[in-house]
Amino acid sequence: MPQVKHYGCFQFNEGTSEETIAECFSAMEGMVGNIPGLLDFNYGPYDSPEGLNEGYTHGFIMTFESPQARDEYLPHPLHEEVKDIVVPNLDRVVVFDFNMPL
Repeated sequence: MPQVKHYGCFQFNEGTSEETIAECFSAMEGMVGNIPGLLDFNYGPYDSPEGLNEGYTHGFIMTFESPQARDEYLPHPLHEEVKDIVVPNLDRVVVFDFNMPL
């Protein structure tokens, strides 16, 4: 079964502090090891001279062991708790999933 990459971009609300942004990503990182099938989480601020970020300031990538693990993560209570922390701080978000070839 292929792994799933769960990729997202955030544009935080204007005036969101660096401390709040760090708290959001810390909460997200805390899901690894606590949600079955979530293998890893990486994130960071936009850092490219291309300027093609369309206003998005931060990105993240999660790896799930399977499409089923990703599907079970979506309604997981811990994911819902983390959304309650992160989403109020966002102006825009985009999420894109793709399967890794076997």
